[in-house]
Amino acid sequence: MDYILNGFIRAFQLIISLDKELYEVIFLSIGVALVSTTIISVIFIPLGLKLGLKKFKGEFFFARTIFSLMGVPSVVVGLVIALMLSRNSVFGFLELLYTPIAIIIAQSFLILPLCLSLTYTLSRSKARKINRVGKILGGNRKDRLFLILSELKNELLIIVITCFSRAITEVGAVMIVGGNLKGSTRVMTTSISMLNSMGDYSKGIALGIILLGITFLINNFIYVHKTEVKD
Repeated sequence: MDYILNGFIRAFQLIISLDKELYEVIFLSIGVALVSTTIISVIFIPLGLKLGLKKFKGEFFFARTIFSLMGVPSVVVGLVIALMLSRNSVFGFLELLYTPIAIIIAQSFLILPLCLSLTYTLSRSKARKINRVGKILGGNRKDRLFLILSELKNELLIIVITCFSRAITEVGAVMIVGGNLKGSTRVMTTSISMLNSMGDYSKGIALGIILLGITFLINNFIYVHKTEVKD
């Protein structure tokens, strides 16, 4: 048990001393997750809202498809992207494999169905009603859009944060497309996996504490906002 206690003590020392290597991994993890979440949110939240507001042919099939894609294993996503970015593939000339951009691409594809399905469901359940109220009040398309965004801002923020949480805690796809290269593509999740296999528990615990702290803050934020929405 002593080595576990010593691991925790050393972990806190690394965090407090602002260990350069440790914080490089932390900032890279947060950075790539923020970029992938921003890209997907900007594109697919408006798309999800728009699709949810109107009935269209194939709506049932579309809904089932995006919900099914949420369950695709991350390692499969990582493998597909790695094959697409490999030297012999059509995108090989870009030389993106084992770069932070490859991690962003992998995370983006992973959170895409999550973002789209949550937004689409929200739009169907609430945005349609708000849109009808806007029409009754005589509002034009722009007015109704602002009304929807105003009424659903907390729910939309929860969707964005949920996607960020999914991205920053991903390990399988990130390991495949990033390669866990020191100073380049090493993020918290892949570092923890590597450090555990190496027996370097202090750094692994330090990263685990940071990652746990981030996810705790995210989940607490979501809980508080969900409570506010219900009230």
